[in-house]
Amino acid sequence: MATILIVEDEIPINELIKRNLQSVGHRCISAFDGMEAMDEFAQQEIDLVLLDIMLPEIDGFEVFQQIQGTPTIFLTARSSLSDKVKGLTLGADDYLVKPFEMLELLARVEALLRRTNKEKRNFELDGVEIDFKSRQVFLHKNLVECTPREFDLLEVLVNNRNIALSRDKLLELAWGYDYMGDTRTVDVHIQKLRKKLKLESRIKTVYKMGYRLEV
Repeated sequence: MATILIVEDEIPINELIKRNLQSVGHRCISAFDGMEAMDEFAQQEIDLVLLDIMLPEIDGFEVFQQIQGTPTIFLTARSSLSDKVKGLTLGADDYLVKPFEMLELLARVEALLRRTNKEKRNFELDGVEIDFKSRQVFLHKNLVECTPREFDLLEVLVNNRNIALSRDKLLELAWGYDYMGDTRTVDVHIQKLRKKLKLESRIKTVYKMGYRLEV
């Protein structure tokens, strides 16, 4: 679990981001202008900042210059190349243009937390322990042999826990954009994971859509 500061002045967007990040286990703090962001940053340890550029009081670029050293993703409607270059040249870790898919944001957050060693690389649930660094899975301390694709699918489910994922999205995230097979292969791999890891009650089928790891 990471502590993430969300600096976004549009309340519905701020709340949507917060709910999704909390659903996968992160602790979130909301700020709605640059000055409030600076106050929150001064009061507690922050692992990652999601930072809009066009903010009241102090803009995102100025806020970032005050908090450099903290992993930061700019989230902004400013899509020009000059803005992207400025944000990345200042030292931001990533730059995501609105509107964006929430799953893409979650993936970028997890990737950045991994790169900066801010995210715990183990996950435990109902006797299942996953070591993401070694790509090993244990059930009640006993090693469970998983194929590389089964592990990839399991990692996607864990990183997006409590979120319903369509079969097409699971194919995209676990198999890759260029995979040419059909969605039935997802069903086969899900059944294998459920059986191997005794997660029948946790990996839920979402009617006419796909699956969700319920935590």
